[in-house]
Order: sequence, then C-alpha cells, then structure tokens
Amino acid sequence: MQRGVHAILYAFFGPDETLDRAAMRRQAERCIAADVAGIAALGLATEVQKLSFAERLVLMDWVAEDVNGRLPLGFTIYGQSVAEQVAMVRHAEAAGATWLILQPPQAGSYAADEYISFFGRVMGETALPCAIQNAPQYLGRGLSDDDIGVLRRRHANFEVIKAEAPAEDAARLRTMAGPDFRVFNGRGGLGMIACLDGGCDGFLLAPDAVDYGVEAMRLYDDGQRAAAQAVHERALPAITFIMRSIEHLICYGKRLFAARAGLAVFDRAPALRPEAAELAALDLLVRDLGPFPLARESLYRPT
Repeated sequence: MQRGVHAILYAFFGPDETLDRAAMRRQAERCIAADVAGIAALGLATEVQKLSFAERLVLMDWVAEDVNGRLPLGFTIYGQSVAEQVAMVRHAEAAGATWLILQPPQAGSYAADEYISFFGRVMGETALPCAIQNAPQYLGRGLSDDDIGVLRRRHANFEVIKAEAPAEDAARLRTMAGPDFRVFNGRGGLGMIACLDGGCDGFLLAPDAVDYGVEAMRLYDDGQRAAAQAVHERALPAITFIMRSIEHLICYGKRLFAARAGLAVFDRAPALRPEAAELAALDLLVRDLGPFPLARESLYRPT
C-alpha cells in the first residue's frame, strides 16, 4: 500500500437521485490532478449504505475506468454476509483493484471472535492486500489491538489498518503493528501532522480539502514540518466544520468539494438537508480554500 494521501470519493447523484456518471468522472479526474497517492471508493463518504449491490458494482467499474491504471485503486468491501462481501471482492478484482478495505457487517453485535472469523474468511478468498476499517465510533464496532494481531498472524495479506483515530491512538497502532504493516488514518485529516509524527503511513480522505492534505504530507516528507503544519492549518477550519459527523461530511463536505470543483449536488434521501446558516459558513470556507485543486503556489499566501 503506497504511502501518501489517498482520496475516497463521494457518491454524486443527479436530480432523480440516480448515480451521475459525468460527475463521478469529473471528481476522479480532479483528485488525480491534485496528485493524490491513490483513489478509493465505496466507503462511508461514498454513502455505500444507500447504494444497492448493483450500484456498488457499477461504481467500481466507473472508477476503475476513470483511474485507468494511473494510480493505486482501492474499494471498500461492504456487505452483510461473507458471500455478499466475497461477491464484491470478485468484482473488485475483475475491475482492477490493487487493494481492498473490509468493513464489518451491520448484522448485529457479536463477540470479537465472530468478527475475526468473518474478516478472515473474506481475506482468505483473495490475494489482494487487505485493510480493515476500524472505526467503532462510526460503525458501532471495531477490533482491539489483540484482535488485529490475531488476524495479522493468520492472514499475510492483511497489510493495512484504516483507523479513524486521534493521533495518540494512531501512534499506538503504529508501534504495535511493526514495520511491515501500514497504518492509515482518516477523520478528514484532523491532527494530520501529529499523526505523521506518530508514524502514520498515510491518510484516506474525502476530496473536499484533499489537495491541502497532499501538499501538507509532501512537505512533511521533504523535511519541511513547519510548512506542512502551516498548510494543514489553512484547511483546518474546513476540516473541523465538515467532520462533525458522517452525515455532516456527506451534506457539507460534498458541497465544499463541489463548489471548489464546479459540480452540482443532489442528495439521495434520506439525507441531512443543508441549512442556510451552515451554507453561509460553507461559502466562506470555499472562498478561503480556493478552486480545486489549488495551485501549489497559492497555498502559501499570507493568512
């Protein structure tokens, strides 16, 4: 799994609430133009729980077509049974995925051994590198450090943990994981520099301010920590605003990206509907962040 900032795409719908092919293509192209390390789709930001099985397969095909082998390509594997997830794995393999992110099923709350077995059976059906999305605050369940250790010993292709964790927790995972295992974080990039200080290998971020994340990590890896911090702080008000909840991310984060990239947003019900005061705040953030992707030299204008 390549170190860096990867973009996890939003789902764009048309006025009739069906998936918008042109908007999805434009989103992917804009993210590639922002020099992201990879593209992924079908995560929480992609509103995967609102998509039918057939729509998930269609999105895989669209995104694979748009990326066209130019970057690493990951798909979140979502499903309520081993059979459903394996069917998604097979389609992801055929589409050209280079890695997979496994989400726990939503079928209920069970003992850790049940989730370890579930993930293990899915991982055992593919040779692709696999991550697990460990986000109990969003998904209602997660794996402990010990659970992660068990899965690592059993499955060599379990190579990445996708956390949604504060910097100190991500650093603990990094220490626990060892050098041959990667720790990627999300949370919109909150605490990015502290996460990098703690050893995080990368981030999986929705597109709204992913160009700032790319530049911040580039500077950090070039040894320019202060400049990286300054770039991250430019984006921090927007990150803080959109990351109040997953629903807030989908409603306002998608609109933030769309306004920067010249796209229209149509919600698929049920959805958090935008409010006038929040849209006014969003307009200020759009003005400050600028067009997507922002020209590198524009990142250093005085605050």
